[in-house]
Formats: sequence, structure tokens, C-alpha cells
Amino acid sequence: MPAPTTLELLWGTPDRPKRGPKPSLTLERIVGEAIDLADAEGLGNLSMARLAERVGCAKMALYRYIPGRTELTALMLDSALGVPPEIGAAQADSPEPWRSYLRPWAETFYERVRAHPWSNEVAIGIRPMGPNELAWLDRALSVLADTGLSGPEQFDTVVLLLSHARAVAQQTTTFVGDDPAEEQLARELGAVLTAQAERFPHAIAALAATMGAKPDPEDGDALTYGIDRILDGLAALIATRRESA
Repeated sequence: MPAPTTLELLWGTPDRPKRGPKPSLTLERIVGEAIDLADAEGLGNLSMARLAERVGCAKMALYRYIPGRTELTALMLDSALGVPPEIGAAQADSPEPWRSYLRPWAETFYERVRAHPWSNEVAIGIRPMGPNELAWLDRALSVLADTGLSGPEQFDTVVLLLSHARAVAQQTTTFVGDDPAEEQLARELGAVLTAQAERFPHAIAALAATMGAKPDPEDGDALTYGIDRILDGLAALIATRRESA
């Protein structure tokens, strides 16, 4: 029997042979353990050998379920993203249902990606999408269907929001924590900024204000600021489309 492809694994595991002992593992458990390993130690430390050790089986036994690392990471990504938020009644009935839904939709996507930093590494390039990932796209497009935007404009809007959420998640994952090395770097960078203030006054003033400021709930943050500006621009475009119609 040929090994299942990534698409077959994402959208439905092929029937297994009936002969032989009952499998002691499940695909769901293997993927879950792989996610836990990547969350704890990073994608670079994920290997079929390490995963086999974690689930308590021989390395070759894993290949009965998953042909290799490429298929494994595809399943991990789809599982880690989970299903998108439902469209609530209040959101559907609001004056701008697309805005009411897309803001929490993007925030939830950010939280999922931030919880699994390695997901950004595997969500690039030409690759098959799984049912969960496709559901994120479909749910967002559904609230844009009656806005008057063209199909490509709707799709690009969703991609822009996803890209923003991924970018902010990557930055916040990289720069959070109490690592002494990070504190040392911050001190050294502060000295450099002070010395270069006349050469790059605007950039350094903005960086200094950003690094020294305490979070203010009224001001929001990079994630919500970007989402709101994207949605503000979208509102202007939708208004233009409706006026011209």
C-alpha cells in the first residue's frame, strides 16, 4: 500500500489494512506530541527519532502513520490553528458585520500563532492547506461577501490581516522574556541610540518612545493598532464601492 500523501492525511486518512495487530498509536496522538515538542524546544529539535522516543515506539513504527517530517509539520500546523471563531448573532446584526467579526478573528489567529511560534516557519511557500486553515479563510471571506469588494480584494484583505497577525506574533515571541542577555542588549542599544541621536533623530526618537513606554490600554498595541488601521482603510474602500454602485 503506498504511503498517504499530505493531502490525504490532512483531509482524511486512507483506510488501513485490516490484517495484523491493532495499532497502539493514533495519528492524533502523534501530532499532539509533535506539537508539544515543537512548542517546548522549537521546530529545529523536532525529528522522527525524537518523536518516536516521546511516544514510546520505534522510529520505523511512526512511518506506518506519517511518511515523513513534511507531512508531519503540515498536520501540526492545521491542528495548532484549530477552528476559527464562530460568527456571533451580535456580530452578524451589527452595522458593519465584517468589522465586528474580523477584529476578534485576527486577534484569535494571533493568539494561536503566538502560542505555537514554529507555525510561522511551516506556513510559507506553496503547500496544501488543511481543513482548519481553509476554514479560517472561508469564515473571513463569508463576512466580506456583501461588501461590494471584488473577489481578489476580499482575498487580499484576509491575507493582509493574516500577515499582520503573523508578523506581530513573530516579533512579540522573539522579544518577550526576562533573559539577561536581552537586558544587556537593551542597555547597549540604548547607549548606541543616545550616541546616534543627531544622525537618525526621527527613528531614534520613535524607538526610544516605543522601548521606554509602558503599555496603555487606551493606546492599544501593535496588533490592534494595525488591525484597526487595516479595517479603517477597508471601510473607506467599501464606502467608495457602494457609492460608485
